[in-house]
Order: sequence, then structure tokens, then C-alpha cells
Amino acid sequence: MSSKLEQLQALLAPVVEALGYQCWGIEFLSQGRHSLLRVYIDHVDGILIDDCEKVSRQLSGVLDVEDPISSDYTLEVSSPGMDRPLFTVEQYVAHVGEQVKIKLRSPFEGRRNFQGLLRGVEEQDVVVLADDHEYLLPIDMIDKANIIPRFE
Repeated sequence: MSSKLEQLQALLAPVVEALGYQCWGIEFLSQGRHSLLRVYIDHVDGILIDDCEKVSRQLSGVLDVEDPISSDYTLEVSSPGMDRPLFTVEQYVAHVGEQVKIKLRSPFEGRRNFQGLLRGVEEQDVVVLADDHEYLLPIDMIDKANIIPRFE
């Protein structure tokens, strides 16, 4: 995790949690002069648009005062959704047995994209069964990971 992301996590997660929500994860996508700050929130009862608005108002106030991002940016507050992104080791562990799509920052064994069954976590490696082969993907190499929703 980058130092900017760690700084934003330390600043924003306590605000989200004080409002009664779980801070599922934070993405900061730097796009030249305009960036995107996306904060995912979750709750046992689910997330409605009113929840996102409430959290967004609070986070906007904190961000205005603390000013951790020097460039222009858009704040987006969202639920993780059915194709929820995975950010932490604990989230990977909680979703063992699910189908996942993982994109790495750099190639591992000749490829960057993996799709398959999340088998577990071994220390700092995510274990994925893809194409009849088990891969141990270092968690710090993962750029993006999402659950593939099941519709039954």
C-alpha cells in the first residue's frame, strides 16, 4: 500500500467507523491533474444511497480541513457491491471458496491476470486455482482483486 493510501486510510477510516459503517477499502486513482478518491463502505444491513451521502458529507468536511490531496479530485463513496473489491488479508480469508478476478502490478509466471477459485491465504500469498494450476500470488503484487458474483 502506498504511503498516500496509508495516510488516507488513517485519516478516513475512523470517520467512517464513527458513523457506524465499516470502511471496506479506499482507492486513490491519480489521473493527471484530476484524481479520484473512492471510499467503499459496508454495513450488516446493506448500504443505501442515503448512507453514501451521509458518509460523503462527513468525509468532505475532514478532507477540506486536513487537505491531504494537493491536486483536484472527486470523492466517491460507494458500497462494495456484489463484485466487491478485496483489499486486506482478512477480506481474502473471509471469501475463500469464491471465484475471483485478480490483476497484478507486474507479471508473475508470465501473466498479470488470473481468474479462478480463491483457495486461501498462506502468510502474505493469496492462493488461487486458475486453469487447473494453483498459484501463490504475493498480496503486495496485487493491483486489483474482485469477487465474481454468483447468480443462483
